[in-house]
Amino acid sequence: MDGVSPPKVSILLATFNSELTIDECLKAICELNYPKDLLEVIVVDGCSTDGTLEIAGKYPVKVISAPLNAPAAYNYALKIVNSDVIGFIDADAKVEKEWLNKLVAYLDDPEVAGVSGGIETWNKENVWARSIGYDLENRYARLKKSVVRIATMNLLMKKEVIEEVGGFDEHLPSQYDTDLGFRITSRGYKLLFEPDAKCYHFNRSTVKAYFRQQLQYGKNTVKLYFKHSKLIKGDRITDFGMNIQPILMLAVTAFFLLGLPEVLRPLWYVSAFLLAVIFVYYVFSAAKLAVKFKDATAMLLVVLYFVRALAWFTGAVITTVRFLAGDGR
Repeated sequence: MDGVSPPKVSILLATFNSELTIDECLKAICELNYPKDLLEVIVVDGCSTDGTLEIAGKYPVKVISAPLNAPAAYNYALKIVNSDVIGFIDADAKVEKEWLNKLVAYLDDPEVAGVSGGIETWNKENVWARSIGYDLENRYARLKKSVVRIATMNLLMKKEVIEEVGGFDEHLPSQYDTDLGFRITSRGYKLLFEPDAKCYHFNRSTVKAYFRQQLQYGKNTVKLYFKHSKLIKGDRITDFGMNIQPILMLAVTAFFLLGLPEVLRPLWYVSAFLLAVIFVYYVFSAAKLAVKFKDATAMLLVVLYFVRALAWFTGAVITTVRFLAGDGR
């Protein structure tokens, strides 16, 4: 990239049953303030059974249907694009018109491998989605300019660097972006965060949907930590305090089960004490965000924090049991 003329950019979307959001997502991409002859959009759909493909077909994009998870879809698409710059936008996200212009200039620096924009909530009218958004915005507010990893929710990267590190790990249906970022920054490249380039994410709108999402994170986070043990200490997005919560849930469960025999019943007090400590911590954390964002509905995060910790704990147990049983899934 010469820093004078803008580069050609290929934006990749991995979709599966995304009919609720794909229309607004693609509309926002097609309305980007960027030369149209320098922009291509490729949708790799994992064989959706809803109206995703029909909706995508209304836009000037290339659509590929294949039974692939997100990282496999990205690897597949990377083989057929000829752009030096690759954009990643989740199918449940939409970006502002200047998103690409605000990010692309950073890639003129040979040390910079990628750059991402800030995240805000798309569906704020839903109280659960809005509360999830407060948590995400607070975590992303802790980021400095240079980061260790960033989500593919909205991300611009140099194709050559992705290829240099071997592409995406297809064995991680989620957390693949954390893995990629760690491998890239471990080679001395920089990943940058530009909060002024706005992306709006459609957060989960029910507790059940949030649990299912976080359960997958829990399953794949264990795989990620087996691969990169250094990541257990956390980062500014997912810190050690978050990582230790599933372990505390394990302790609560273990002391409760150990206390089932009457002779060990006092262990229930230990279990109850740990649960009370967790509850107080969650209330304190949610209250801080309720004050910060001036919205009492942020107190719903007390529920969501418990759901997330339980989902991560359950996911970790499932993956560990499968690993011990010789099942690498």
